[in-house]
Amino acid sequence: MIILSANNITKSFGIDIVLENVSFHINQGDKIGIVGANGAGKTTLLNILSGTLPFDSGDFFVSANTKIGYLRQSDVFESENTVYEEMLSIFSDLIDMENELELLSRKISEESQKGTDVAGLLHKYDDLMEAFKNKNGYGYKSEINGILNSMAFPEEYFDKRISILSGGERTRLALASLLLKKTDLLLLDEPTNHLDIGTLKWLEQYLKSYSGTIVVISHDRYFLDQMVNRVFEIENHKLITYEGNYSTYAKKKRQKYEDELRKYEHQQKEIQRQEDIIRRFKQHGTEKLAKRAQSREKRLKHIEHLERPNTSIGRIKVSFKQRYQSGNDVLLVKELSKSFGRNGQKRQLFRNVELDIKRGERICIVGPNGIGKTTLLKIIMGEIEPDQGYIKLGQNVSFGYYDQEQKLLNSANTVLEEVHSAYRLYSDTEIRSLLGRFLFRNDMVFQTVSSLSGGEKARLSLLKLMLSGANVLIMDEPTNHLDIASKEVFEEALLEFPGTMILVSHDRYFLNRVPTRIIELGEEGTINYLGGYDYYMEKKQSLGSGKSYLEDLGKTVSGSLKENSNDSIASNIGVVDISNSESGENSVLSPMETRRRVKEEQRQQKRLEKERKRLEEAIAETEGKIAWIENEMCKEEVYKDYKIAAKYQNDLDSLKRSLSEIYESWIALSD
Repeated sequence: MIILSANNITKSFGIDIVLENVSFHINQGDKIGIVGANGAGKTTLLNILSGTLPFDSGDFFVSANTKIGYLRQSDVFESENTVYEEMLSIFSDLIDMENELELLSRKISEESQKGTDVAGLLHKYDDLMEAFKNKNGYGYKSEINGILNSMAFPEEYFDKRISILSGGERTRLALASLLLKKTDLLLLDEPTNHLDIGTLKWLEQYLKSYSGTIVVISHDRYFLDQMVNRVFEIENHKLITYEGNYSTYAKKKRQKYEDELRKYEHQQKEIQRQEDIIRRFKQHGTEKLAKRAQSREKRLKHIEHLERPNTSIGRIKVSFKQRYQSGNDVLLVKELSKSFGRNGQKRQLFRNVELDIKRGERICIVGPNGIGKTTLLKIIMGEIEPDQGYIKLGQNVSFGYYDQEQKLLNSANTVLEEVHSAYRLYSDTEIRSLLGRFLFRNDMVFQTVSSLSGGEKARLSLLKLMLSGANVLIMDEPTNHLDIASKEVFEEALLEFPGTMILVSHDRYFLNRVPTRIIELGEEGTINYLGGYDYYMEKKQSLGSGKSYLEDLGKTVSGSLKENSNDSIASNIGVVDISNSESGENSVLSPMETRRRVKEEQRQQKRLEKERKRLEEAIAETEGKIAWIENEMCKEEVYKDYKIAAKYQNDLDSLKRSLSEIYESWIALSD
């Protein structure tokens, strides 16, 4: 069933055409990814679909009673509510029904004491309670808690005012709000920005099971691979539809380019052949051959000339080179700890962090939001002092830093001035040539940095990093704001770089291609995994048997289970310095490394035993609550009171579900 269709949609801003004769349809249940270069018109299309932006010409149809939800990149919250109040406002109809049920219950009680016939009121109460139950009236608060926890909002955030949240927190809250509304059609513009890997995985699973239709703009190729069944590509103001996920699209796109290139080359050969024939006919000088030459020339003029397909349009040209080589030992970190806040209110970020990085390694640091990944990078560069620990830099180490917030750019400078102020030995002509490689052409070089988009600022920062000649690149979320084409070029440049890299990223496609080692940062220290993201996840799943509980079940269980931080537990389950046996790397260990591994394994066993004991206590507590409620429900004053009975039944169902989930987690840890 088609729920949305567009026919020959055209949109311009002044003389600039953004979309031209765009046509497509969306079926119910489709999961569609929109891809294209920055500025291609992806967000413009979503604004048109949501009805917030008019189009110049064409036809647009949305099926009746289709409820549309739209997540924009920019913050949409102006509310002075707290986080929890904002979520409660979504269920105002259920809250009204809840209040009405309470009033009816009170009225039934009062009229019964007077001896009045309350059959009509009871019937009304039953109908309203049934409607309330069907709309998940007894579970909406649990749903709010589950969504907020999954979007990295623990209970201490519930009473915070929205106005004091960071930009990333506002984005996550906007996404949580949209998911709770359960719209028929979800329009999502870069929903994966500001999400850590754990939250990304949860969002993927949630959206996969979402019964509605989803249209999503994303530069996260791994997310698109997992999520979508169709891809809309916007290029040169046109929209082309591809069936399948991102990998299928990329394969078909390459095939399409090769086919178009073959057709172009075949036509060029044919044109050249015809021109040679015409030239020979004319050379003979006979009237008959001259007429034949004229006839062929006419046919040649009416041929529709194919343009040569070009894959380099909109692609940056980047290559990282080091001015000089560092020593083999690049960085050694021992027992590093850091916390923030004053005495009595300190928050521990991490402790016992140890790193040993050699020349040529490509290290990627992962971990939940707020654990201190950016702080660790700044400690390594000497910008922040640690609470304790030891850092030793190797010989001839020079750092180049990419800041995800682009704070190293001067917003008052023009693009040209920004590069020239850092690299004065280059002439204006040389800098303009370099800027052209990063898609800053013509008058764009005179734009102020403050007027640039996120993607343009990212490209400018990458250019400055490329010119630095550093032999150790430290990069904080470098693929944020880059379009897919730029990401691919950027990844190739990193793979060819002979120096050392220390990266922070949540881009799982990037994590599969670039790093030689992944380091997971947790509150208790670091865990090393050789290889890319898929290997990292495989090892976490095979060695951390409590993972499914920590990521999925722990976020919905009530009571004592909520007192523990899932991210903190998840970061502690694993095995230190896991080597890939097939590669044979790190097969010979020093005595110090062996002792460290043994100690870490002992600590891991203690953590697992502690978690198992906590689960057993939770089982006993939950079973006790179930027994108490079942006993209470047998009492006359309970089963005769509809409101109390319904509440007890809801609590009982919830506890039984929780008990089942806790048992599954306990069994997984006990195997």
